[in-house]
Amino acid sequence: MGTHRVVALVTAPQGSFELGCAATVFRDERYSFEVCTERPGAVATLEGFDMLVTAGLEAIGGADTVVVPGWLPLNREPSTATLEALHRAHGRGVRLVSICSGAFLLAATGLLDGRRVATHWRYADELQRRFPAVQVDPDVLYIDHGDIATSGGSGTGIDLCLQLVRADHGAAYASRIARRMVMPPHREGGQVQYRAEPDAAPTESLGELLDWAAEHLEEPMSIDDLAARINVSARTLARRFAVQLGMPPGQWLLAQRIARTRALLEETDLPIETIATRVGLSSATNLRRRFYAAVRTTPSAYRRAFS
Repeated sequence: MGTHRVVALVTAPQGSFELGCAATVFRDERYSFEVCTERPGAVATLEGFDMLVTAGLEAIGGADTVVVPGWLPLNREPSTATLEALHRAHGRGVRLVSICSGAFLLAATGLLDGRRVATHWRYADELQRRFPAVQVDPDVLYIDHGDIATSGGSGTGIDLCLQLVRADHGAAYASRIARRMVMPPHREGGQVQYRAEPDAAPTESLGELLDWAAEHLEEPMSIDDLAARINVSARTLARRFAVQLGMPPGQWLLAQRIARTRALLEETDLPIETIATRVGLSSATNLRRRFYAAVRTTPSAYRRAFS
């Protein structure tokens, strides 16, 4: 398949965490990772140190994916050379990716016009004001259009990069990278970004319940069953899911079952009926319907692509 070349385009002041999100995920045998900047040399970071970047915009010419890990200050006007480099790259099929405020640079190219776009919820209003043709969604973790992908706040860059690995090499391979990073293997892009409310009362963590549910997907599991397991009402459980995960319990549970289905399709030769039983989707017919709604392809076609 060849090595997929990922190039991060940085600019001062650069957030080292956002850059690190991409660098850590793509530090893998199937990818190469490089950093470039418009004017090679010392690039100041938000954290107070400089990093030496030796590659210029010409590095984008050989990329398969270009990542923009932030763009600060938000009102910075990109140079013509940078915009042209991104346009040329997209024109020849390069995937463009932004993390957090990096959406401002991609929006400046015009390539986001008419598309749903994610950015940090604090920047959403400003992005919409400056680029009214862009459809800014302030709530989601990330949005992947295939050729262009954008993520919300800084940490969601990891979720998006794992999603890109999942699209390139399948769910099982992405899960191995996530385990290496000690990260959750998959968070749906449609999950709501967590917005800290200063006066919000803390709620008990759902972590233990989520771990148990993920290990018992083959068992019948209703919302009432989950609520009873931690001695709360179904309404209280739904409220905790909304606060901590940004989605209803049923939606989270289905996402786990689809993720497990993808891994079993990739790594085993089990019949669809057997997989349906193992992931708690009851029948092959139900699995096919749910899988197509989530992944937009059939289990058989997915298996052919990633097994």
